[in-house]
Amino acid sequence: MIAATSSTLSEAESKAVLARYGIPFPREELVPDAVAAGAAAERLGFPVVVKLNGDRIAHKTERGLVRLRLTDRAAVEQAASELLAKATPEDGPVEVLVAQMLQGNRELIAGVAQDPQFGPTVVLGVGGVLAEALADVSIRLAPLTASDALEMLDDLRTQALLGPFRGEPAVDRDAVVTVLLALADAAMDPEIRSVDLNPLIVVDGRPVAVDALVEVASA
Repeated sequence: MIAATSSTLSEAESKAVLARYGIPFPREELVPDAVAAGAAAERLGFPVVVKLNGDRIAHKTERGLVRLRLTDRAAVEQAASELLAKATPEDGPVEVLVAQMLQGNRELIAGVAQDPQFGPTVVLGVGGVLAEALADVSIRLAPLTASDALEMLDDLRTQALLGPFRGEPAVDRDAVVTVLLALADAAMDPEIRSVDLNPLIVVDGRPVAVDALVEVASA
């Protein structure tokens, strides 16, 4: 008997999988080199984020493989060149991911995890710099109903962050429910082992996932 193992998709592949379930992401382009990154940034509009993308690259921030708030083509091309130069043989084939830079004062985290006894679960929590300090997380077994998803929001202790905040509107609860239901649908796919959306930036009240990792089952 062959033991089941798992592998992690690249950020770009993870987003492509989850977009099919209706998870919202910023506009972005995957390109092979610095010149193409500059052109992509001009199409997307500044400011942008530039990341190194590859199947074996999971922890980009820890390795310094992300550049934020780039405001012109020259900065994008320089950043892309630097990131490509940081790639190691262990990373395998790599490309450059250029994405819209989103701004928001609040972040959520959400995902799918496997409970060893009960199976797939959906997770929602407060993200950003407060995530570790607050450990404010709600979990439900998949599949979910809309009522389950609303209860997950109500379970969060940090309700003040969900209301109007620093000049921004209240979090659109229906939009969060849509994300949670999409994650629940993904959780029911036997090929998907886990999903990590970190962070979901709240933009004009609506959550948008700016990073994603999907772990899939493999033989």
